[in-house]
Amino acid sequence: MMQWKTLFQKELQENWRNFKWVWVPLVIILLSIMDPITTYYLPMIMEAAGGLPEGAVFEIPTPKIHEVVMMSLGQLSSLGVFIIVLISMGVIAGERKSGVAELVLVKPVSYRNYITSKWVSLLLLVWVSLFLGMLTTWYYINLLFGDLSLTSIIQVTFFYGLWYTLVITFSILYNTLVKTPGLVAAFTIITIMVMSILTQIFNHILTWSPNTISEHIQSMLVTGEVSTDLIATSFITVIFIIVLLMTSIFTIQTKELAN
Repeated sequence: MMQWKTLFQKELQENWRNFKWVWVPLVIILLSIMDPITTYYLPMIMEAAGGLPEGAVFEIPTPKIHEVVMMSLGQLSSLGVFIIVLISMGVIAGERKSGVAELVLVKPVSYRNYITSKWVSLLLLVWVSLFLGMLTTWYYINLLFGDLSLTSIIQVTFFYGLWYTLVITFSILYNTLVKTPGLVAAFTIITIMVMSILTQIFNHILTWSPNTISEHIQSMLVTGEVSTDLIATSFITVIFIIVLLMTSIFTIQTKELAN
């Protein structure tokens, strides 16, 4: 346990030195509130810009609360995922390429501790950033659009955080397979895209695919209840995460022993 704690503290210090604890939360917060604020102020922006013909009226229907939340998740599903891949693509691959990993693992360091300490440090960074982003979204939604309970936004953060956790775990797995951070990023993004395409094609079968978690979150916001589909999808996502994490540990151990 002391070994894992030491490795974990090392990762936290590394993230502080790289200012990840500064810019990652700021970027996630910006992505979370960008669409809701833009949507609310767009008519005023258009009017101030003088882009409308004389006498024309530019009106946009006020979106419903769940639509505003989904706007935020839409940005987090695209650019947010890219940010996560960016911060995680070299966490192991970079050390393996530079030889740092060999210097660490040549000591009596557990492969499991090595992988999980990096994984948990990334989870802490991403989950805190996501919570701050969604908390800021909740504030602006209540300020501009209407009442949204704090419980609802916490539920959204929890369930969507599982999707981010899966993305991180995919990245960790590819970190153990290749030594080039760029390839890790490419493989992770391609995997997510393939999963999304397959889910869309076989949507009638893959109703509990991790890629459908946003759809189930939207249903939760509309109905006010956590559906069995959302619970089942979350359970499947957790199973994926566990399997991928165990595969990552096995892969790094096999490769390092082979070397």
